[in-house]
Amino acid sequence: MRASGSLLLLFLSILFFSISLVTSKSISPLDNFLQCLPKHYPNPSKPIAAAIYTPTHPSFQSVYELHAYNLRILTHANATHKPLAIIAALHESHAQATIFCAKSFGLQIRLRSGGHDYEGLSFVSSVPFVILDLSNLRSIKIDMASETAWVQAGATTGELYYRIAEKSKVHAFPAGVCTTLGLGGHFSGGGYGPMIRKFGLSIDNVIDAQLIDANGRILNRKSMGEDVFWAIRGGGGTSFGVILSWKIKLVRVPAKVTVFEVKKTLEQGASDLVHKWMQVAYKLHRDLFIRITPVAIPGNGKSNSTVQVSFIGHFLGQTDRLLRLVHASFPELGLQRNDCIEMSWIESTLYWAGFPNGTSTDILLNRVPQSKVFFKTKSDYIKAVVPKAGLETLWKMMMKIGSIWIQMNPYGGRMAEISESETAFAHRAGSLYKVQYTVHWSEQSSDTTERYVGLIRKLYTKMAPYVSKRPREAFLNYRDLDIGSNGSNNTDFAIAKVYGAKYFKGNFLRLARVKAMVDPHNFFKNEQSIPPFPSSKSK
Repeated sequence: MRASGSLLLLFLSILFFSISLVTSKSISPLDNFLQCLPKHYPNPSKPIAAAIYTPTHPSFQSVYELHAYNLRILTHANATHKPLAIIAALHESHAQATIFCAKSFGLQIRLRSGGHDYEGLSFVSSVPFVILDLSNLRSIKIDMASETAWVQAGATTGELYYRIAEKSKVHAFPAGVCTTLGLGGHFSGGGYGPMIRKFGLSIDNVIDAQLIDANGRILNRKSMGEDVFWAIRGGGGTSFGVILSWKIKLVRVPAKVTVFEVKKTLEQGASDLVHKWMQVAYKLHRDLFIRITPVAIPGNGKSNSTVQVSFIGHFLGQTDRLLRLVHASFPELGLQRNDCIEMSWIESTLYWAGFPNGTSTDILLNRVPQSKVFFKTKSDYIKAVVPKAGLETLWKMMMKIGSIWIQMNPYGGRMAEISESETAFAHRAGSLYKVQYTVHWSEQSSDTTERYVGLIRKLYTKMAPYVSKRPREAFLNYRDLDIGSNGSNNTDFAIAKVYGAKYFKGNFLRLARVKAMVDPHNFFKNEQSIPPFPSSKSK
């Protein structure tokens, strides 16, 4: 009897263990993650259930695509690399719970505020992941007495500009010309616009921030420390934590600014004019910013292919003073009074965004771009005037490619006065121009994608003699995986040093040391994130 009882007890124990094992295996990491979320950092007034989108939710696909703008990435991601869930945070506690539960059950987090990552790293990964979408965290609180504002990561540049203009006609903030950029990512990569020569980058006017670290703590500048605050200004916030909000210092602008555009084709002397522009644009008065935008113009039966260059200007002042400055420093442009339009600063944001004159400023509150395209972008920094032979090489490649546009933006002014080590953004004095090359297409096919990506890579190779070297520098917010990348779930330090030197120059090693302080286990990562500096034990 005693033996039979023992056998029965053994049998029941094995059966119970087997059932437990099957049950535990049947609960996926996603199920565990979803069950975990409401148990941590609960907020009765903002239950996290309303922020959760899984693939079975009827709005999952629309929420996923709403802030994913590059069809080249999105089309591929829809087939292979979609998230297990999207947490569209409605409260900071939702971000904290997402971090805790993703860490607990081995899921990767991708962070998205505006969705403008050119390579889609905010919404794509090859390992099981969830998206923490911050686009609903978009409050903007302006204090005109101190000329400051707290802005959440999900607010857009357009919303920020609109809210500033509600309070003042003589205040502004230096940031991008695209009005749908999420401030979380835009600022952390640097952030620039047509007031860059006067006021520097967006991050040069950031005075505090809120960051959630890998342990779920909400830190401000004081509690995170100056090293982390330094790193998130230009080093990209996604390596260090979740940027919740920024405190910014508003800048003062005239009641009227002046904008203009002068267009020249190659047949009208654009090459000579661009060559002269390169000699003077970075040395002009800092109130004046002149960008050039060359575009390829296809030929037709009556004319050959050509390149048209737009010289687009923004001046913090009125027309009379602008004309005196341009006629003295860049008379070759031939700027005339009828080329110039005086307007308020807020109206100039519409001009730069490409909206027709007379468009209501209410359009700045539209948070999603009106169209999406397939595209691939690369970037460069120019340290010396490009010779005419280099420009001819560029024009020939543009005409060969066809669907391409380029932006060249002058530095100098305030940018040349700020040390490379002042923030993590290192492209300062010595960088004369920043270049963006973008090819775009509309046909959804792998052959078309391969063709255009191949062409822009060829152009990039041909421009090598005329741009920065050792390293060939690049702009983080024009993300480009061609310059080096890791796997989705592995950050090899040797590989990271390659792309890190191009994005951050000598600041990369300090960024890695900061990473080791704030996220030593490398929870926050993507294909081009900052790895923790290797400890002596791991070498």
